[in-house]
Amino acid sequence: MSLAGLWMLLALGVLILATGLPVWALLIGVSSLFAALGLAAGAFDLQILQALPVRTLGLLENDLLQAMPLYVFMGVLLQRLTVADALFSALLRLFRPLAGAHALSALGVGALIAPMNGSVASSSALLSRLVAPRMAHLDTARAVSIISVAATIGVVVPPSLVLLLLGDAMLLAHLEASRLPGYLQAGQRIINTQDVMHAALLPALCVLALWALVAWRQARKRQEAPPQAPLGRTQATVALVAGGTIVLLLAGVFTGKLYAVEAAATGATLLVASALAGRSLSVAAWQTVLADTLKLSGALFALLVGATTFSLVFRVFGTDRWLNALLLGSTLPPGVTAALVLLLVALCAWVLDAFEMIFVIVPIVAPALIARLGDAQQAAVLLLLVLQLSFLIPPMGYAVLMARSRSGLPAISSRRLLGALWPMLLVQVALTVVVFAFPATVHWLDTPAPPESVQAPMADDEIARQMQEMSRVEPLEPGAATVPAAP
Repeated sequence: MSLAGLWMLLALGVLILATGLPVWALLIGVSSLFAALGLAAGAFDLQILQALPVRTLGLLENDLLQAMPLYVFMGVLLQRLTVADALFSALLRLFRPLAGAHALSALGVGALIAPMNGSVASSSALLSRLVAPRMAHLDTARAVSIISVAATIGVVVPPSLVLLLLGDAMLLAHLEASRLPGYLQAGQRIINTQDVMHAALLPALCVLALWALVAWRQARKRQEAPPQAPLGRTQATVALVAGGTIVLLLAGVFTGKLYAVEAAATGATLLVASALAGRSLSVAAWQTVLADTLKLSGALFALLVGATTFSLVFRVFGTDRWLNALLLGSTLPPGVTAALVLLLVALCAWVLDAFEMIFVIVPIVAPALIARLGDAQQAAVLLLLVLQLSFLIPPMGYAVLMARSRSGLPAISSRRLLGALWPMLLVQVALTVVVFAFPATVHWLDTPAPPESVQAPMADDEIARQMQEMSRVEPLEPGAATVPAAP
């Protein structure tokens, strides 16, 4: 029955592509069907499945999941306020002397707003509304490619919700990997979300810098005319205040001064105060914002419940143990095995979004990937880069699909879009190869480990005194509790 989990994954993939139903519903449906088949075949006991409600309620105690509705709320609100417009106009004015000012401004807005948006879908919707009308004079394939690329920045730039949730998943995966017999570096401590953010920062900055360089060279080659970039005093003030606030909040989470839920709550409160002070939204618009927030948050929590159900049934069948044994017992070199796991992740990410990957696929493959690489931070960054790469490959890449459907630009073929995207994709592949080949690239911001012993050894009389104090207790009556003697 160990292969039953693979049949679950296959059935889930086929149904996602064939039906178009919500993934959370398919997760619950597939796992319920296979659980019923497993019970009928006597593969496991019903009492094991009774752990599902406890596991689901336990997830709600996670502060990252408490922050998730706030991230969604900020993403929905940013789509209707003028904050992003002011930031884009300010960046357009700043980059006006350079070729490719529109593309550079879109990347800049993506880097600032995407970590606060919460999802690739929200970033894509915002950038489609904001950037697409101002890039209508450019080649359609180039405009769609810029929107797609900018929408994925939140996948790797800390401290985005995608990265925070992946960091939480990698903590559990690293704990599981450390217990596997094929773990190559058992001395590495279990990583946390802060470690993942520190590891991802340098690759994220490299991605941004290289993409900006590619966009500038493409625009210079096409001799694009500089944009008209009027910037009023009010817009400049909004851009300066909003940009500074966003940077401070993101820096607070990155350095550990703020929890994700605290930063999200602060950002949401400031956005609401700004909207109320400027009377930017009508009552009907506020109702729409709240309704969309509830709908999207409910879909994410439903996805989490579906993934928890699917994961429990998958593990009850023992497929995770079978898969780990297969990968760890492979006769291939560890690097080759890890590359094959990343290829599998890329194929799955081509048809799934970031949250589906983190909740469903990462918990299955991450322990074996960590065990083969021996470096949990390297594994986390590679997973982020592979997710970002898959989202940009036409025609099924999630960011590409969202940009083509929401930008309102003329329809183009996947071949033309791939022709515009290939320099960006080449940069992504090259950076992924560098991180894979040189693990040190993700450790430059690591906190130095404390020395093993910072105290001088105690003298023999001090050791004897402490042992005497610890052993000094009053005589006990039968059934009495142990109480240390008063000094």
